[in-house]
Amino acid sequence: MDTHSNQTILVTGGAGFVGSALIRFLINDTSHTVINLDKLTYAGNLKSLTSIETNRRYNFIHGDICNSELIQRLLSQYTPDIVMHLAAESHVDRSIDGSAEFIQTNIVGTYCLLEACRNYFARLDTEKQTTFRFHHVSTDEVFGELGDTGLFTENSPYQPSSPYSASKAAADHLVRAWSRTYKLPVVLSNCSNNYGPYQYPEKLIPLVLHKALAGESLPIYGDGQQIRDWLHVEDHVRALYLVALRGKLGETYNIGGGNEKTNLEVVTEICELLNTRILDKPKGIDDFKQLITFVTDRPGHDQRYAIDASKIEQELGWQPVQSFESGLASTLNWYINNPEWYQEIINSDGQTR
Repeated sequence: MDTHSNQTILVTGGAGFVGSALIRFLINDTSHTVINLDKLTYAGNLKSLTSIETNRRYNFIHGDICNSELIQRLLSQYTPDIVMHLAAESHVDRSIDGSAEFIQTNIVGTYCLLEACRNYFARLDTEKQTTFRFHHVSTDEVFGELGDTGLFTENSPYQPSSPYSASKAAADHLVRAWSRTYKLPVVLSNCSNNYGPYQYPEKLIPLVLHKALAGESLPIYGDGQQIRDWLHVEDHVRALYLVALRGKLGETYNIGGGNEKTNLEVVTEICELLNTRILDKPKGIDDFKQLITFVTDRPGHDQRYAIDASKIEQELGWQPVQSFESGLASTLNWYINNPEWYQEIINSDGQTR
């Protein structure tokens, strides 16, 4: 893999699920220096970075992307070659319950970061300007929902359905505007549903796992026939790295796992894997599928997402390594072997659904 060795990369939101996986990859598999800026909201967890926290190439800064003075100071102090912007409020249900934080972080925060980077870029010497990049990491949810057939491409129209996806769509548009108007060198990526180790236990796969192990009901929205394309987080961060370093300026790259599954299929597969792995089941449970419960669908719930990842495959040579089956099995094994990681979060956060 192309290394562009010894660059400095500022990662926003590096204590989150995807951000921490990205930083572990950058420290373990490249020689770059990493600056992690994270606000440490409920979804940020420095314990996801314990394995690399003492590395001399890693620096953590506790702060908010909406703090323009802090951003400008960090840019001046560390002079990054690349900014990878992952900081975001990302939980759809929370955006429905309270959208203000999503507007503030995802839209205002992105604006503050873009402005700071625009001023920083203008001060760079010509040589460093030729290598600087701003990589904005987004979601396939900005495209709304698909029918029974077809795939999202980089040219799909934006039709966001939730406050979360609308805020991410707005951020995408801001990034493109700063590229067109101010010539800020940007690349963008939009990914499908991520899963893997260290995911906040509000998301579907870890949520179902910990509820099943506790003998609690496994809630599925509506009829469970909503379809998502599942992407292992370690495949995702390899793609992000390629986009950041080698993506064509001004371009967007869709990143998908090629694993379309209904929510009911995902939950059923988790139950079947747990049936073979957990011999000491909760009292009264012979088959974890007994716990599946259908609940009222959430407002504005998109029916189907699916990604056409042919552009990044053809232009940057990326392909996912994990099948959903292999990725799900290894993910469940990680959660089963690391109960203290997610249990601490559940115990401290009464909002976990």
